[in-house]
Amino acid sequence: MLFARYAFGPNRLGLCGPEDWRSLLELGVAGGDGQTRPSLATEIDHGLRDLAARFEGAYPYLELIAAAHGIADPMDSRVVDAYWIGNALSDSVDPGLMRQSMDARFRAQLLPEAWRWLEGKPEAGAHPTHAFHVLDVFPRVGLMRGGAVTDAVRLMDSCRIRWGRVLEVSGEQLVVNAVPLGLVEGKLTLGAARPQTVRRWLDGNGFVSDVETGDIVSLHWDWACEVLSGSRLEALQRRTVYQLELANQTI
Repeated sequence: MLFARYAFGPNRLGLCGPEDWRSLLELGVAGGDGQTRPSLATEIDHGLRDLAARFEGAYPYLELIAAAHGIADPMDSRVVDAYWIGNALSDSVDPGLMRQSMDARFRAQLLPEAWRWLEGKPEAGAHPTHAFHVLDVFPRVGLMRGGAVTDAVRLMDSCRIRWGRVLEVSGEQLVVNAVPLGLVEGKLTLGAARPQTVRRWLDGNGFVSDVETGDIVSLHWDWACEVLSGSRLEALQRRTVYQLELANQTI
């Protein structure tokens, strides 16, 4: 269910994962209602696992984090949290294992000079989080290739897991004061929070129901993923700043 919360935003927009985004939403919501009978819970679990395995961007990171710590299940909640938010598991993945994974996934897609720029990131301190993928991999692989700098920063800001304080709850939407990504003197930086409108539900389904003005929510593209506790907000902020500083070394 945690995976569905964060993967749904880009999946709905057709940016990653399988085409059946409605199933991801419906299964994720059904699995999180706390009232599911055991047989249906198993069906939901299998369905979500099948969908998650088809996310070519995210799932290999889950496999890497799990394998690095001897965890048999890439969908273990600790592993999923390590990728999307960041925790002790993502912090302690062996750089050599991470570089091997990156080599298998990205080397063939890049010119040699671009690969040399990326392959040193694990030894430089990169961790296999979504923030790393957005800030260091995404600019050279996939959607960013060939785009203007301003478009690249805008897309990176939308794609990264960001946070915002709820200013208004309005039906299926939230108005949040979110911290944006910007480019100042050639370096990526976090700017002053500014209001923006995001979705919390789609046709009555969503992952953020019990939300009030003043809550902090995590955001992925135009989608509100969950209400963050203080400790998980701190974890997300700290890993974002860390990967931002690392990305700026070679921007």
